[in-house]
Amino acid sequence: MKTPFFNCVTAVISKDLRAEIRARELVSVMALFALLSLLVFSFALELDKGAREEAVSGVLWVTLVFASLLGFNRSMSQERDQGNLDALLLAPVARTAIFVGKLLGNFIFTLIVGLAMLPLMTMLYGLNLLDGWIILTEAIGIFGLATIGTLLATMTVQTRAREALLPIALLPIALPFLLTAVRATKGILGGAPASEWQGALGMLAAISVIYLVLCLLLYEYIVEE
Repeated sequence: MKTPFFNCVTAVISKDLRAEIRARELVSVMALFALLSLLVFSFALELDKGAREEAVSGVLWVTLVFASLLGFNRSMSQERDQGNLDALLLAPVARTAIFVGKLLGNFIFTLIVGLAMLPLMTMLYGLNLLDGWIILTEAIGIFGLATIGTLLATMTVQTRAREALLPIALLPIALPFLLTAVRATKGILGGAPASEWQGALGMLAAISVIYLVLCLLLYEYIVEE
């Protein structure tokens, strides 16, 4: 008899949260990387205020993508190295429940880092990123990123070169919603009419849903390999 779906999801999320609260390894590493990246971009664009303002949406999402790569890799590596993944596969639980639990954990950790970036970028770049639409766009984009990142991290964690393979596999697949997220964010920050960027925001949500459905269908086959 299999463990109920939502019980398994809750157990995986709570386990990840407890482990992070005790060790403070995942979010701290991602946050430090994001901080250093934002400072580097800020210094590099310091001479041209106009270019800095034009590039801020790209800086936000590029930093989020690369910081999330550290988190996805670290999250699945811990499961593999400690034998937790093998134990979950032996347990009478739905494979999709494992995926959803890891996905939500990765989403929470990445969203924490993403939200922490907004006030810092507001100070560094002189633009108000503490906007409700920016936060919504960031949440939707991070969810889509966490969806495909969790699937690919599960695939690459079995290999020796997992640190190199995950970025190679993730970045081309993440490109569609990365470009859409940058477009929506740029429109919001630029004060463009809602009609110019709400379409991009809707497309971002649609891409995230498509990725979620595909990952739910594929995860059972990938995790068994």
